[in-house]
Amino acid sequence: MCGIVGVISKAPVNQLIYDALLLLQHRGQDAAGIVTMQGTQCFMHKARGMVKDVFRTRNMRALPGAVGLGQVRYPTAGNAFNEEEAQPFYVNAPYGIVLVHNGNLTNAHALKTELFDVDRRHINTGSDTEVLINVLAHEMELAGRDVPLTPELVFRAVRAVHKRIRGSYAVIALIAGYGLLAFRDPYGIRPLVYGVSDLPASEGGGQEVMLASETVALEGTGHTTVRDVAPGEALFIDLAGQVHSQQCADNPTLHPCMFEYVYLARPDSVIDGISVYQARLNLGETLAQRVINTMPPSDIDVVIPIPESSRPSAMQLAQKIGKPYREGFVKNRYVGRTFIMPGQQARMKSVRQKLNAIGVEFKGRNVLLVDDSIVRGTTSKEIVQMAREAGARKVYMASAAPPVRYPNVYGIDMPTSEELIAHNRTQEEIREFIGADALIYQDVDAMKRVVGALNPAIVGFEASCFDGQYITGDISLADFEAIETQRTEARKDDEDSGDRTRLTLQSRAEPS
Repeated sequence: MCGIVGVISKAPVNQLIYDALLLLQHRGQDAAGIVTMQGTQCFMHKARGMVKDVFRTRNMRALPGAVGLGQVRYPTAGNAFNEEEAQPFYVNAPYGIVLVHNGNLTNAHALKTELFDVDRRHINTGSDTEVLINVLAHEMELAGRDVPLTPELVFRAVRAVHKRIRGSYAVIALIAGYGLLAFRDPYGIRPLVYGVSDLPASEGGGQEVMLASETVALEGTGHTTVRDVAPGEALFIDLAGQVHSQQCADNPTLHPCMFEYVYLARPDSVIDGISVYQARLNLGETLAQRVINTMPPSDIDVVIPIPESSRPSAMQLAQKIGKPYREGFVKNRYVGRTFIMPGQQARMKSVRQKLNAIGVEFKGRNVLLVDDSIVRGTTSKEIVQMAREAGARKVYMASAAPPVRYPNVYGIDMPTSEELIAHNRTQEEIREFIGADALIYQDVDAMKRVVGALNPAIVGFEASCFDGQYITGDISLADFEAIETQRTEARKDDEDSGDRTRLTLQSRAEPS
């Protein structure tokens, strides 16, 4: 999971991209990067950290131009601590291409070998994004050799890319001197949307075009959402702001990631025609029925959400079972999302830094805690213990998502089975581990039904972490072993990567 944005305008875009990345910060807190283009020259700044810490005034001044893109990173391939693997990535031929990517390539290892042995391209990092940009660059070179670059040639290259890469990918690429290219995998696993804004006459008039991972980035920067990029579709926006589009995949089908609606996306976003907020309300309603079937509502005194993503589900659940909804935890907004923190120790330590219980809401009560999902179980265990320490008589736990039993290979950090509390454990064993008096999970089929009802055009969902069904059809036991080995190595710690030499695109020299 990452957040990406791209803009073509007639006015400087550095501040606009910065603002959009702030709105997408929930999608990645490990690193951030922006590249802009003035004429045919590209300027880049990227580093580890949050957006507000990565970009200072001097960095923004060194990012001129009316075309650009940016990314906030949450690593699912490669090393979380290596600045070389922060995006955007750059290759100087053909044309000069800079690229940001949200997703995960499942055949990155095979492609890396193929790029070296056949395409004669060297990959310098463990990032699948570097693999992706080199595949795109190679296909662009083949498509555009000895002829002027046109949208049709760009789309020809994207068609070839679709045939070579597997997995999930939402991509925005800047082609120096030509414009922006965006495309989405044939299943539409990772989100991508575009919108427009009318520029004032003082800035030359015309339309400004923005692409982003979520509608909140468009709306929060004054753009009107046009539509989602379709699965397998490619958009090419030329420097005049004209949008060219073409379907570039064979037999595309829409299977958006269910975890976007459960946890990843902001509730005020709309993804593939589905309001994330309404999806979470629907999940709360069907979860309420599971609670009623499991235990008498009279045993529950109060319903308390685990901030933030579970609030809509908890509110709807409380209304359905006729019990009061209360805020029992205060969240420290200056601590990041624990789910996407690299390293188990960092997650465990941050739970109590992030949440503090309001004792009056717990003392002497039977409380039903509602969370969006239970992944590793360590956070849930800490929270149940906090509720008991605050004086709760009984602590029940309900998850708005089904048990997370299987690794995810499409861009969510659930890579190893051993890390998942629900893998090869019964519900009773999970309840004992987290220390709750009762544990209620969402039903997989009910989840798909109530979210899918919000957009009948959706064929199905990518829900492999819940149902074990990998829709790309190319996942084997060997793939799991390779991915688990890679990510285990990448997570060891950052001590060995601190002094590595960084290869990157140089920005314009800063004034002394």
